[in-house]
Amino acid sequence: MFDTLSEKFSDAFKNLQGKGKITEDNIEETLKQVRTALLEADVNFKVVKDFTAKVKEKALGEKVIKGVNPGEQFIKIVHDELSGMMGTAAEEIVFNDDKLNVVLIVGLNGQGKTTFSGKLALHLRSKKNKEALLVPADTFRPAAKAQLQTLAKSINIECFDSNLEQHPKDIAREAIAYAKSTGKKVVIIDTAGRLHVDEELMGQIVEVRKSLENEKPEVLLVADAMTGQEAVNVAKAFHEAVGLTGVVLSKMDSDARGGAALSIRYVSGVPIRYISTGEKMKDLELFHPDRLAGRILDMGDVVSLVEKAEEQIDQKDAERMMKNLEKGKFTVDDFLKQMEMMSSLGSMGSLLKMIPGMGGLLRQVGDLSPAEAEMKRMKVIISSMTQEERQNYKLVKESRLKRIARGSGNTDAQVKDFLAKFSQMEKMMGGMMQMMKGGGLPGMGMPGMPGMGGGGGLPGFDGGKKKKPRKKGGAWGGGYFGK
Repeated sequence: MFDTLSEKFSDAFKNLQGKGKITEDNIEETLKQVRTALLEADVNFKVVKDFTAKVKEKALGEKVIKGVNPGEQFIKIVHDELSGMMGTAAEEIVFNDDKLNVVLIVGLNGQGKTTFSGKLALHLRSKKNKEALLVPADTFRPAAKAQLQTLAKSINIECFDSNLEQHPKDIAREAIAYAKSTGKKVVIIDTAGRLHVDEELMGQIVEVRKSLENEKPEVLLVADAMTGQEAVNVAKAFHEAVGLTGVVLSKMDSDARGGAALSIRYVSGVPIRYISTGEKMKDLELFHPDRLAGRILDMGDVVSLVEKAEEQIDQKDAERMMKNLEKGKFTVDDFLKQMEMMSSLGSMGSLLKMIPGMGGLLRQVGDLSPAEAEMKRMKVIISSMTQEERQNYKLVKESRLKRIARGSGNTDAQVKDFLAKFSQMEKMMGGMMQMMKGGGLPGMGMPGMPGMGGGGGLPGFDGGKKKKPRKKGGAWGGGYFGK
């Protein structure tokens, strides 16, 4: 998300290029474009008004630091104000190890409450070493219990066998008693939603909340990021009724305009705790306002990228590959492992957005799905090769080539093309090795990933410097992806 907003901010900042200093006259047009971009992103009008007023006041009151471009200084001011609007710092739930921690999940239908409940339980186990008990307490949608049970089974988390004929407050009370008897540290209660805020929904949630008073629960609202300002209105209504302690924004990987993320904290005063960034159960992130502001302004988010790499990359595999490269050895198997490492970190587009300055290049490139589809096709070709062939691709002669083509569903010519490209890439790895030694992320010499040890720029591009893809032929990056 935020692609459109990021592009419009980038266009607005062009007005300051070449300016010697920041003045009221030369930032007026920039602020006008920033204001329009935020309103079009469905950001609350009062938030936009206050935001632009603060940016203008700081920009005109700021002395231009010697050696710093005024345009860059203005962007820094916008970054700080954007971050402040969303909360300045990450505000994760603080769990008390000396007692049972109760988390009440509320929200409307279709916002992703049940899925988030499972994601939070997995997050707490993998990041906080805390075992949670999932509790289905949606008595209006019986399928919600089955959905939560299925999610719980998929991540090996215990799910309480709620009696949906009971009132949700009674279900919660029984679940808490069970959790205490079994030594659980966290109880996550998934409650019912409605199509809109109504008295019946609020009345039920208020009763459940009151019944949990002694537990001092966290009350998290799950809001769909795609609903923009409507999510802000829902947050205000729930906060007034039950006293929210946090908001979770779901579907942040969508093409949402971003109004909810940029407005909800400022208007409601409730912090955004987490964001859901995909369909997989592991796709849950702690909300970092400063990092999100950096992504919007095309400053990247290298910290999150490194954290993802540390979590997903197998250090032993990475070290083995590095030793092979130091010996001048790079096999098809190594290449497959590199592709799998990259896939585990997310889509090509999402990774590139975390690298400073890559947003503009991505907009020029457009759709990256052909490149990702080509990577999948290469994986299929490799999976049809024997281990011996993966270690020494030069063994693949005519009969072996035909077998690989048949097994992978490709033509002989496509397999030959892959082997020819890999041969060129093998020769390139010597030069890339120097870049990895110079600070690239271990084991991330994925061809074509700028700033990550690959040294080859976006696939089909010269290190991100050329604006147009090379023609077919040439090195690995020479138009192979997305043919």
